Amino acid sequence: MSKTLPKKKESSSSKVSLSDRQTEATSLVATSSESIGGVWRCRFPIWPEWSDAEVNKEKWDSSKGAEDGKMTKSPSAQFFEDPEGKICLPSSLQVHSWKRPSEFIVNKGPTVVENQTTFDLISSNDHLICSELMRWIISEIYIVWTLCNASASTEQDGWKPWEHIYSLCKVVKGHVPLYNNYGKYVVRLYWMGFWRKITVDDSMPFDEKNNLLLPASTCPSELWPMLLAKALIKVANTNVVSEVCGEMGEFTFIHTLTGWIPEISPIKSVYLGKVWDFLQDSIPIFTHPDESLPETKPQTADLAAGMDSSLNDSKNQLPEPEKSTPEVAVCASYYPFQPHNNSFGFGQMANSSEFLRRYGLSLLYSHIVLLTRTRACQLEAPPKLPPVPRWKLIRQRKEIVVTDEPRKLPLSKPEQFIEVASPFLSYRVMSSVGPIPELEAKQSAQRKRCCGSPMVSIAEREETDCREGLEPDAAECTTNSANSTDKIEVTAEDRKKDDDDISNDRPKTALKELVNEEPSAPIKPILQETWVDLDDFAKCFHTLLVFHKPQIYPHHFKKSHLKSTVLSKTATGINCTGSSSHSLTTGSFPVSSAVASPECSEVRGTHYMCVDSLQSSQILISFSALLLWGETAEEKKEMSAACRSAVLLTQPYSWKNLQSRLPILTIKTITSKAVMLSLPPGRHVLSLHTKAALGYHVHLCSKTPFIFGDEDTIMSHLAKESARSIEQAMSILRALSRVVAVFSDEQYQSAARRTLEESYCPKNINTTLGKWQLHKVFNLAVYHMLCEALGRKLTAEERFAVLALTADPSLFATEPKEDSPTLNAESKPPESWRDRQPTDKEVKAVTILQAGFKGHLVREIFNASKPGKKENLSASKILNEMWPKVDSDADKHAAFLLRYIIDHSERKADFYPCQQDEWTRITFRDYSVSLQDTANSWILVFREVFLVPKEMLLVPKVYSPIPNCLLHVINNDTGEELDMIFNKVVPHVYKPNKLGYTFVAEAVTPESPPVGAKWRMRLIGSREPLPKLARETPLNTFSMKEFRDYYIPSDKDFICRYSVQVTADVLGTVQFQTSKPDVLIRLSVLDQEKEVASNTGKGHVVIPVFYFLANKAPICSAEKNQKGCPTQNKGVKTVTTPQQRDGPDSAAGNSDSSSDQYQPPTETMGHKYVVKAEVLYKSWDLDESQLAFVHMLRDLEKNEMKVYKLEDLMRSSTTPSNDGHKSDTPKASRKGEGDKEKGKPAASSKSGSRLGTSLDLTKPNWTLRVVSDKSKAESIVVKKDTERIDQIKAIKKAWEMAEPGRCVKALQSRLKFLNQVQHQASDEVTTDDAENRDPAASTPGPDTSLSTSKQKLSDTSRSYPHMDYSPFIRRQEDFPALMDSQIEERQQRERLEKIQSFRLVRDNVVEHRKQQELNRKELMRRQLEMYDNMQEALWQHRKKFLDACEAFSSRQMAAVKKEQEEKQALEDAQQAAQEKTTPTSAANQQPNKRAKSAGKKK
Repeated sequence: MSKTLPKKKESSSSKVSLSDRQTEATSLVATSSESIGGVWRCRFPIWPEWSDAEVNKEKWDSSKGAEDGKMTKSPSAQFFEDPEGKICLPSSLQVHSWKRPSEFIVNKGPTVVENQTTFDLISSNDHLICSELMRWIISEIYIVWTLCNASASTEQDGWKPWEHIYSLCKVVKGHVPLYNNYGKYVVRLYWMGFWRKITVDDSMPFDEKNNLLLPASTCPSELWPMLLAKALIKVANTNVVSEVCGEMGEFTFIHTLTGWIPEISPIKSVYLGKVWDFLQDSIPIFTHPDESLPETKPQTADLAAGMDSSLNDSKNQLPEPEKSTPEVAVCASYYPFQPHNNSFGFGQMANSSEFLRRYGLSLLYSHIVLLTRTRACQLEAPPKLPPVPRWKLIRQRKEIVVTDEPRKLPLSKPEQFIEVASPFLSYRVMSSVGPIPELEAKQSAQRKRCCGSPMVSIAEREETDCREGLEPDAAECTTNSANSTDKIEVTAEDRKKDDDDISNDRPKTALKELVNEEPSAPIKPILQETWVDLDDFAKCFHTLLVFHKPQIYPHHFKKSHLKSTVLSKTATGINCTGSSSHSLTTGSFPVSSAVASPECSEVRGTHYMCVDSLQSSQILISFSALLLWGETAEEKKEMSAACRSAVLLTQPYSWKNLQSRLPILTIKTITSKAVMLSLPPGRHVLSLHTKAALGYHVHLCSKTPFIFGDEDTIMSHLAKESARSIEQAMSILRALSRVVAVFSDEQYQSAARRTLEESYCPKNINTTLGKWQLHKVFNLAVYHMLCEALGRKLTAEERFAVLALTADPSLFATEPKEDSPTLNAESKPPESWRDRQPTDKEVKAVTILQAGFKGHLVREIFNASKPGKKENLSASKILNEMWPKVDSDADKHAAFLLRYIIDHSERKADFYPCQQDEWTRITFRDYSVSLQDTANSWILVFREVFLVPKEMLLVPKVYSPIPNCLLHVINNDTGEELDMIFNKVVPHVYKPNKLGYTFVAEAVTPESPPVGAKWRMRLIGSREPLPKLARETPLNTFSMKEFRDYYIPSDKDFICRYSVQVTADVLGTVQFQTSKPDVLIRLSVLDQEKEVASNTGKGHVVIPVFYFLANKAPICSAEKNQKGCPTQNKGVKTVTTPQQRDGPDSAAGNSDSSSDQYQPPTETMGHKYVVKAEVLYKSWDLDESQLAFVHMLRDLEKNEMKVYKLEDLMRSSTTPSNDGHKSDTPKASRKGEGDKEKGKPAASSKSGSRLGTSLDLTKPNWTLRVVSDKSKAESIVVKKDTERIDQIKAIKKAWEMAEPGRCVKALQSRLKFLNQVQHQASDEVTTDDAENRDPAASTPGPDTSLSTSKQKLSDTSRSYPHMDYSPFIRRQEDFPALMDSQIEERQQRERLEKIQSFRLVRDNVVEHRKQQELNRKELMRRQLEMYDNMQEALWQHRKKFLDACEAFSSRQMAAVKKEQEEKQALEDAQQAAQEKTTPTSAANQQPNKRAKSAGKKK
């Protein structure tokens, strides 16, 4: 390349200066250290998205002016420094120094690209091969070069790695970056779902031996490999390092360089068959050149359908391949094993290492390889056999081999090979690197530490061609074990033997090696290839990587969610401190991004997806996660150990069911991973739950249309019919339209009817009865569809045409009478037939007439259904006139037809596949009201009555900006509240009722409530219609009456009682709350002292709905009751709320409902409502300070209960008690004061010392709230129930009015008695006698006695102990009385009577017990007697049985004996007869013997 071109480029772009953003970024790291350890010190914003316009405006030199085109150097900033600091290299590459290109390129001027045709990244980077990161960078650059340039038609269309780098150039196709003296370069890489702009400098790392620690090409002045590698390492540093998968883990540079979506799956030997099938359909297949078919490149298939995304899941399976899917690039990778404490891992590692060496790879040098072809045949075509004559093919004889050994059938292994391409195939490390690479030594030491075994660890070595040049220490490898000093030597002979084994093990591989050329000659960057057997493939490689090209898919959606702490200022804007979301549009991709609050520990999100398709759909889900950002190397190691993987969980979802389903897809990743989700035909709604540390990105690709978004986006599309339902309905309607079209055509009508029957009759109905029932339902559906289309009832002719179309004469048998075609609704019977019973003959005649008419009608219908008849032509004409109305809105009428068939079929099972989509169909309606701005208070948000027109499934869902919000649903007819689960109303089938259902929402506002916020409730159902509001619009304007007071314990454990008076019927809500959150309380509403509604809770309890009925005149007579009295229809509802509450500050507490049912009172009784709260189980305990405060409150309350206080008495004592005229004034004044006190509300009924000031919230207190509609606020009055206190005061006033001055006298008598007790205790007898003798002392003056009353009372209580007068007080009477002798005699007599009665009772009990004992003995005797009788009867039956058995046995023995005797006699007779014949024969034989003997003698 000439040098003038760079100068020209530099001069043309010299007018561009550094942007303000880069200047700010540079200032951020101006104070950071430039040492080796000072890398990644500060947290910085994430890389911005790529913009061509911004790069074109980039200022490449900070010292350039806007109009100055000359290059000037600033003394303060001679070179560009990366704001993000130095890159962090792996531990296998130790950085010693950093140099600029001008420092290490001396002989030639630095250039970014020198050779634009080829490059070689292997020859000059032998010292980097020990790093896994560098191997992956080099191999993936080669793979992308091979994949993109192999299919490129021209050189300009191919991919060039330096095109990712920009410097002193514009963004154009085929640009070449130029060398920048300032050292600033911009690299375009794909990360987190977008192309990013990554800025790097040209500072390069070197080790102690002055070796460059970044990949370099064979051209020494070329910089693009180093610059590209720096940007790639920056992106790789966001990856969490995993010990299992080495330095790379799931990170791939192919995804970063191309944006292809990586689908990562583990390779299991169990699923090799499916792996092979997938590869057969994904990559080209090897064929012989002489075959007629050329080498095929099939369409790719889906790999991960039904596949779990986790690498550790042993259930991963590869699906069956399918055709017509996008093209993919398939790679495989392997990682060095980390056996740790698992002894099985060593064996697996040894096997994998052996097979990798067999194919020219090394386990220590793990990297990614490209799968290029598959082969199911031999490399060389087998020789063709000579043609066999046709006559030899007739009756061929089987070859017979005679052998004495059993013949085994030959098992031939199928030819299954995969071609693997790698730049490191048969790679040899140069001797200058050393005998043992650093990575090898590190792994060897790690194996020693993890295993802890005394066995010697033998390191794997790479063979080299120059064995003679090895150094002595490289000729043998010596390792020492931890517990032994023995040495194991691996000599060169062993190496030679290994080489021979490797060469013998690879007879069938086609290895392509690079041709050795001179170093100066350019080398084409091609991959070396070899064939690997399928069985060995699973042993060598661990992971299969399938890269999907997003541009192949027509439907995309992207969703990003990042924390605001990692976003730049321009990206976050004003949303840096909160959470927000916005939608963008990038090209044709819909993109949605959101910013999460920095206070969140994790970034979580829930998204929804809807897929509706007639065919099986495949959706590629790519999930990228950001777990680390901007940490140092040490922090990265610490966080990698503690960092959790990001998770994407996909599961079916339905808004009509609160129960969550099992997930169908789980993706766990630390960088980026994709999975292909396969869904069957139909409509599917899925929820995607995501979780990551700092952010995530979701990218969905599919060839099937889908909808992705939030809840509102998806729900709006689910109100429509599914695609399968529409297709099924349209198929039925098209078949029906075909029958109507050919109704009068004899040739096609029968075939059209068969097609119609097949369309609506599913295949799962096999019985004749089932088909007949479905046929009847379909015929009715056709009739009602035509009525719906015409918008009216059919005429007689049209009904006859429908009967002819359906060929069903009994179609209208179940229809109402007014719809019958033979009955005129207006016709009336004649006068002579009224009030007359027909005779049998008349009934028989009518029956005959009806039968004849029906037969005639049936014949007419059948004739009209057959083509060629006159009736058929008229029916066809009528149908053709009606049918355009149906075709005008075919979709609507087809859906109506299908819906009628499904709803009215008697069979509960699914007829059609589209019925499976019903669980996803929903319809909804929103009701929203504004929230109040009160802080830290309980509020009633929503209370409305809904009327349900028909039975339906409903699910209410609440969207509230306040977290503590609870919804209650009450059946107004029964007063019962619907069940709840986790403070949510469960899906319930709502049935129609008279008074509807009341929906009540309550909430507890926080300290800073949102201003202008809206509360929203969504009613979700399956179909229209939904429940309707009892009024037009919902209202949330309520009137709340709130009462607060301190808690004073009582003997009956009640807290408070408040009376409720209404002048009109009022719908109210009652809420009670205590200052102590764990108090068990019971809130009840009483009517005439009878409990009509109640509820229990813990610290908080609410009765959501209660109807307070007004008192009306008792004028409801019997006739009005028959018509329906309005008050009786309303009634008092018993409401129970079984919800759980946590405390007063939460609307979710702990409560249990009571099941008390109340019968509404009659009108004559009237209503007298009282709200009562009481403590349960003594659960409100008070400490000492609170008890002291309570005692003070009790004293105040006692003082308030007094009718005449000391001050009043002192004022009234100035007037003589016998002056009645003057005593009327204070009585009247007291009466007026009492009436005024009764009329005060409860909050102001206390004295000024108690509630004059604000309530002290630190003391035990309670709050009662009664909420009603604001329009009826004046119709309800709530005040403290002081009826009992008023009664006591009225009695005391009545005494005083009956005897004026009685109270003063009673007080003087009491003081006199106290004085006497006090004087007796102090032995002041003389003083007492003097006071007794003085007549004036008996009536002390008001100034002396009354003024010291309090002091004397207090002194007496302090001086004398408490006296127990209970034995002397008669408690049975209304008034206490002292005990005298008469009372004692009477009590003694009563005690004697009680004793006598007790003795009588005792005698009766003793006598009764004796009688019971006698009865038991008698019963025992009877049982024993019964037992004896049973025993005797049993013995008799047993004796009978034994006698019968004995007789039978004797008979048998006699018969046997007789038979034996007869047999013996027969044998004796036979023996006797034989003996008689034996002597005769002997006599005859004797003369013969004598004659013979005589002849012999002669």
